[in-house]
Amino acid sequence: MKLTALGGLTPLTNWSPHLPTTSGKNNKPVVISTWNHGIPANEEAWNILSRKGTALDAVEAGVRIPEADPEVRTVGYGGYPDRDGFVTLDACIMDEKEQCGSVAALQHIKHPISVARKVIEESPHVMLVGEGALQFALDQGFEKENLLTEASRKDWEEWKEDADYQPEINIENHDTIGMLALDSHGNLSGACTTSGAAWKMHGRVGDSPLIGAGLFVDNEVGAAAATGLGEEVIRTCGSHLVVENMRRGDDPETACKKAVQRIVEKNESVNNIQVGFIAVNKQGQFGGYSIQQGFNFAVCESDNNRLIDAPSWVS
Repeated sequence: MKLTALGGLTPLTNWSPHLPTTSGKNNKPVVISTWNHGIPANEEAWNILSRKGTALDAVEAGVRIPEADPEVRTVGYGGYPDRDGFVTLDACIMDEKEQCGSVAALQHIKHPISVARKVIEESPHVMLVGEGALQFALDQGFEKENLLTEASRKDWEEWKEDADYQPEINIENHDTIGMLALDSHGNLSGACTTSGAAWKMHGRVGDSPLIGAGLFVDNEVGAAAATGLGEEVIRTCGSHLVVENMRRGDDPETACKKAVQRIVEKNESVNNIQVGFIAVNKQGQFGGYSIQQGFNFAVCESDNNRLIDAPSWVS
């Protein structure tokens, strides 16, 4: 997929994340998101942020782009199914007031992130799952659709020939778009949405819809999101850990690195594990870090939308 950037600029790789991103003043607005599909997602989010819209509206609109793109095989419509052939989606969203909504194991709804937002606005709960989440979505007026595209169905049929579950680093493990935004009002919000690990057991839920694991926002400090092997992120409450690291004074990249280190230290080997974190603090500084090479994230500020290769524990 050819990447483009706002303002006619080409995406920037091999950028040094150690360069300062602020000069002591709030560097806002800014939006940061995981992986290559973060470029078009950021563009949609920036359309809102640049008009002084809210971070919450921006992150919802931004991640809806890959949710609706059948070429993004790890998010939303066209996502890889589980081992039984069902496309099940997970998503969560969180605003500057720590209001949050989440759905997990949701079938037949193209935009789980918007259902998650409705959980905040139209229910007394934080998380809905499975059939309950589907019924809630239908009651809210969402359309029931078949999310299994012909391309994903064919891949599933081929996988069933051997039924070997060995997720490939930065492919099946590159399963999420997490997005964080700081708006012109100085408020933070975040969103995370995924179709989960390809060929997962039916009913498996990863970190993406779990507040504190796949996403966490504290408007006094910063926000963080995770991608990769969800089980490892859940075990360490990864995104919450990143935010707490920033609370103790770490810059975003260092906060992400320390969260990665926690995962590395808890595993005898990380040869087959990939986890990446992104973070942004209240001043608009941002960063990312991963276990393995190959993780990248997109950043947009001042009409400059670019792709950055994250530093990694394994070089």
